[in-house]
Amino acid sequence: MKRRFPQFLLALCALSISAHALPVAPIALGQSVVPLNGPWKFITGDSPIDPKTGQPLWAEPGFDDSQWEAVELKPSTGEFDPANPSGLSVPGWRANGHPDYWGWAWYRLAVPLAENSPILALAGPASVDGAYQVFSNGNLLGSMGDFHDPGKLPTVYWSHPAMFLLPQPESTPTLSGHGNHRILAFRVWMPSWLNSPDDGGIHAAPLLGEVGSIRAELQLEGTARIRGATFALIEGPILFLLAIVTASLILFDRSDRVYLVVGIVLASNASIDLFYVLANLTNLLSYTAFVLLLTCVFLPLMIGGWTLVWWTWFRLTRPHWVHRAIILLTVAYMVSQALGGDFFNGAVPQSLALFSHAASIAIRLLFLPLMVLIVGLGIRKEGREGWLVLPALIPLVIGQFENELNALHIPTAWHPFGMVFFLGQVGQDLSAAAISILLLRRLLLSVRRQRQMALDVKQAQELQQVLIPRQQPPIPGLAIETDYRPARDVGGDFFQIVPHPTDGSTLIVAGDVVGKGLKAGMLVALLVGAIRTATDTSLDPAFILGVLNKRLTRRGDAQATCLALGIAKDGDATLANAGHMAPYLNGEPLPMEGALPLGLIEDAQPSVMRFQLKLGDKLMLMSDGIAEAMDADGQLFGFDRVNQLLRAATTAAEVASAAQAFGQEDDISVISVTRSAMTDPAMA
Repeated sequence: MKRRFPQFLLALCALSISAHALPVAPIALGQSVVPLNGPWKFITGDSPIDPKTGQPLWAEPGFDDSQWEAVELKPSTGEFDPANPSGLSVPGWRANGHPDYWGWAWYRLAVPLAENSPILALAGPASVDGAYQVFSNGNLLGSMGDFHDPGKLPTVYWSHPAMFLLPQPESTPTLSGHGNHRILAFRVWMPSWLNSPDDGGIHAAPLLGEVGSIRAELQLEGTARIRGATFALIEGPILFLLAIVTASLILFDRSDRVYLVVGIVLASNASIDLFYVLANLTNLLSYTAFVLLLTCVFLPLMIGGWTLVWWTWFRLTRPHWVHRAIILLTVAYMVSQALGGDFFNGAVPQSLALFSHAASIAIRLLFLPLMVLIVGLGIRKEGREGWLVLPALIPLVIGQFENELNALHIPTAWHPFGMVFFLGQVGQDLSAAAISILLLRRLLLSVRRQRQMALDVKQAQELQQVLIPRQQPPIPGLAIETDYRPARDVGGDFFQIVPHPTDGSTLIVAGDVVGKGLKAGMLVALLVGAIRTATDTSLDPAFILGVLNKRLTRRGDAQATCLALGIAKDGDATLANAGHMAPYLNGEPLPMEGALPLGLIEDAQPSVMRFQLKLGDKLMLMSDGIAEAMDADGQLFGFDRVNQLLRAATTAAEVASAAQAFGQEDDISVISVTRSAMTDPAMA
């Protein structure tokens, strides 16, 4: 609620004079607060130090400031509302004849007070560009900002409500024959990076009044500041929660990195709110550090991050230079903002600062065609689905040019109900809301695809169980045991046992497809089908491997290790191998020559050897999943353990169980073949 002062108080306020003006009637303050609108005496630069007092000369009551400029701090509305400090703003010195000045400046005002004035206090200005010290009759009352090190420039904090007690009035007869006067002086430091057209010094009149009244007014001002930060206090936790939820969606679809990228960008946006609250409501973060983080770190990361979001959103891979362009532009934007913003108090040459400022605008403009390219490629790839990103993209792009719109006097900040809304912030929030809806839709589609994939995997698993039966038909003269344990639902190992219908021989084909999962399972189905087709022509092991090799080389994207073993009725065995693990005969590996796996060269020849399988001999055919089993410490099962295992184990299941217990990493398949005496089925 706005407060209008009684006419007599307004008249008293108007009687404030400079240090050497004509005598006036003193101000008598009761339970009231008076804004010291001025006119104040103003000068740029810093005061010399009085060698006698060690205090700034321009703060002393006897100093002649008659040649200084006159400055009014009265708001254009003529009304005073401490519950809405932003409404008190008056233009700074840049708009009043000092357009390029930054650094030190002084304000002085002579305030006449009555003899019986109560204990008075001064409320610091609600809005000041930079840090300040306040003096009364040459005595330092306090400061807003860190002035502890005289050899360094002060640290600037956001202007907070501050109260300074005035000493008891003392007569100053040189100023007036009646009453007492206070010469109030403000020494203000403004850093170079504050360069808006209205910046410069004090923007709201200090308040003078009884201690209790000043304290009450500062409480209103403090409440107003909290209300102004309410949007950030609400938005920050919501964005952090949204970032965590979004990033966690990658647990449902690990193949889609967009959830993680969006989560990081939203967390960066939420961090801006956190730092804004820390700088605005506390002294834990200086105003300079906040602006430096905002303009040189977070804003470049936001525009670069959102560009990367759309690149990841459409799962684009070409052109390859886009990734490097995003990183390069983001880093260049950071550097140009740091140099163009002149955060180093004149250390950057003006020509370089102007060039860097122009470069920062150019870099932001370069992001626009990059985003258009990405979205255009996405629309061409996704069709109608690609147009859905525009509601999330357009507000973000407009918000990136907040400073330029502000320079054109286009409103970029709004203060409804005492809260502060910035255009860039609104653009980020609208983009976050739109992309949240799009992410939910994307997740639902992803879940639907995963369900379909799970169904496909289940069907592939059922098919593989049909192609690789767990029980084998009895074969006279051979005792065959098999054990197959895939590392996933669908494995890449395969084997087929094909008895000859007339001559009593048997063909055993075992192999291992390179890769795992559904793709490997589909390749297994292809190879098993090729084996069954080839055995209609011949059971020769080398012929079978030649057929399989041609099938894979024609595909061009698949390889497999494989062996084919033919066992005649009399135990004569022929073994053809294409890169597969050599079989073990009675616990010892067969000495085979090396050979290339299937699918590399169309005319590749397998290694072939012949041997005799005697009665009682046991032949073990295994995939490399046995030797490559790995324990929790990263140790391989290895061939030494395989040798020891085969000397003790008697069944295929025991071999597979030992490797699986050690630590299965790959598919495990074991085929045990023992030659036994022929049994006439008619006599069984």
